[in-house]
Amino acid sequence: MKIAVEGCAHGELEKIYDVIETIQTREGYQIDLLLCCGDFEATRNLEDLQCMAVPQKFMDIGTFYKYYSGEKKAPVLTLFIGGNHEASNHLQELPYGGWVAPNIYYLGYAGVVNVNGIRIGGLSGIYKGHDYLKGRFEFSPFNESTKRSVYHIRQIDVFRLKQLTPKVDILLSHDWPLGVTDYGNANQLIRFKPHFREEIEGHKLGSPPCDGLLRTLKPLYWFSAHLHCKFSALIPHDDGEDTKFLGLDKCLPKRKFLQVLDIECEEASSGVSLCYDLEWLTILHLTNHLISIRGWNGYMPGEGGGERFKFTPTEAEKQMILERFQNDLRIPQNFTRIVEPYNPAVKQDMDLVGQPKAFLNPQTTEFCDKLKIDDPLRLVMLMTGHALNSSTYVDQSPSSVSISSERNDDEVLLDDDDDGSCSNDDEEQKPSHFLSRAPLASVLPQPMWRHDSTSDVSTLDDSSLSTSNMSLPTPKKDSNLSDNFTIDNLNLSSPKLSLVVDKGSPSPSSSLLDGISKLPAGDSKSDDPSDKPPMKKFKRRNQAIYNKEDSD
Repeated sequence: MKIAVEGCAHGELEKIYDVIETIQTREGYQIDLLLCCGDFEATRNLEDLQCMAVPQKFMDIGTFYKYYSGEKKAPVLTLFIGGNHEASNHLQELPYGGWVAPNIYYLGYAGVVNVNGIRIGGLSGIYKGHDYLKGRFEFSPFNESTKRSVYHIRQIDVFRLKQLTPKVDILLSHDWPLGVTDYGNANQLIRFKPHFREEIEGHKLGSPPCDGLLRTLKPLYWFSAHLHCKFSALIPHDDGEDTKFLGLDKCLPKRKFLQVLDIECEEASSGVSLCYDLEWLTILHLTNHLISIRGWNGYMPGEGGGERFKFTPTEAEKQMILERFQNDLRIPQNFTRIVEPYNPAVKQDMDLVGQPKAFLNPQTTEFCDKLKIDDPLRLVMLMTGHALNSSTYVDQSPSSVSISSERNDDEVLLDDDDDGSCSNDDEEQKPSHFLSRAPLASVLPQPMWRHDSTSDVSTLDDSSLSTSNMSLPTPKKDSNLSDNFTIDNLNLSSPKLSLVVDKGSPSPSSSLLDGISKLPAGDSKSDDPSDKPPMKKFKRRNQAIYNKEDSD
C-alpha cells in the first residue's frame, strides 16, 4: 500500500490532491491513503471560519467546503488529526472521530483505526500545560480564550492512548514529541530555524505527553507537523526496536510537505478497508466514567487509588464490544451534511457573520449509542442549561461514497499556536457562557453505559469528575505550487515499513522532474547537511500571525 503523509494542510486541500494526482501520473503508481498531521481547516462555511483562532483579517475559507458540499470528491481516502488552526466547532461535533466529507475521516481528539491491517493512531491539538488537566468544557460560540483552549490536548486522551498494547504502526500528532531533536540532525534544524536554538538546548522543544506516548507505544512511524520544517530522527527503544520520526512542512511552494511510504498490508479484495480498532473501542467504553467537562484540573486514576487504573482490555471485554458491533468493525459510510456549505457566489458581510451554536452530530450520536458511551459536547451543553441543538438543514445532495483507493514561515516561533494573539490566554480557561454551578449529577441523565450490567459501576457526579460591508475575498493562493520537484530516495527500511519517496511541492503545470536530488542508498538521513535554507521569494498571506511571540 502506498501512503502519502502530509504536514500542515492550512486549508489547501485542493492543491494537495492536485499534487497527489501529479505524483501518480509521473511516478506510475497509485496512492491508496493520505494522512494529514493537523491544521486541516475543515471550514464548511463562514460561520465555521469564525471559530478558527486567527485574526479576522487573515481568515481564508480555503477549499475544504468544495469537498463538503459535494462539488468535488476526495480522490483518495484521507485521514487527519486536528492542529491549532481548525474550525473547532466542526471538529468538536466528532470527539471520537467521523466523516467530515465523503472519503475524508477525522480521527477525533484521539483515535485509532485499522486500514487493511495497518494500525494508525492520532492525537489532535497541541500541548499547553495550563489546560492539560482540565475537562472538555468549551463549546461554540467561543470567546477568545476558549477559542484557543479548545484545541489544547487533554490528559484523558493521552491516558486512553497509553492503554493500547504495542504495536501501533503509525502515530500522528501535530506537536513534535519532546526531545526528538536529540536523535536527528539538530544543527541543520537550527540552521533553518535559528529561533529554535534556545528551546532545543533547554530541552523544551516539543510536547511532553507525546514523548510519553512515544516511549510507551513505540510505534514504527511517528509523523508530526506544526513547526513548518522537515526533520527526521531515529529513536531507539529499550527492546531494540526503533521509531522513525518525520516532521513535515506546510503546503507551500518548494517545501517538503509530503512523504510517500510503501507499506506491506493485508490484501483487500474490495480495495482500501477502513475499520475501527477493537482494542481502542473497548478502551473508550471502559474509560467513559473518566470524562470530565469541568474547566478546572482533574486527574486520572493511578496506583494506590483504590480503583481500576489500568484499562488495557481483556479478551472478554473486547469480545463484549465486538458483539455490540455485531462482529462488524467496518466504519459505516454515514456522513451527513448538517450545515449549509459556503457558496462563493453569495457575497456576505463578514462583520455580520457570527459563530454558530453548537450542534450535535448524528454520526457521534450513532457511535455513542452503539458503544454505550457519552458525547462530551452533549454533556457540557446539558450541564450549562443549553438546548441540545440538532440541525434543521435539509441536505439535497448524496452524502455517501465508497472508499476509493483510486502562512511567512521562517519566523514561526513555536509557533502557530496564536495563543500570543490573545491577551488573556494565561487566565483560567472558563467560558463566558457557563451558566450553572449545580452538581453535575443533578442536571445530567445517567450515562448510557451504566445500563449495561457488564460495565464497571461509576457515576458522573462531582466526586467522580474530580479524578478526572466587507465581502470575503477570494482565497489568496499561489496557483503554482512549485517550479521544481524534488525526490529524496530514503532508505529507512524496516521489516514492515519503508520510506520510498519524498515529494516536494509539484504543480501539474510545472516541470516536475527538474532538479531531482537523491540520497545514496543506505543513507538513513533525510536531511542533507549540504542543503541550503530555502530562498524567501514570496510573502505568506498571513505573515503577521507568525511574527507574534507565543505568550505561553
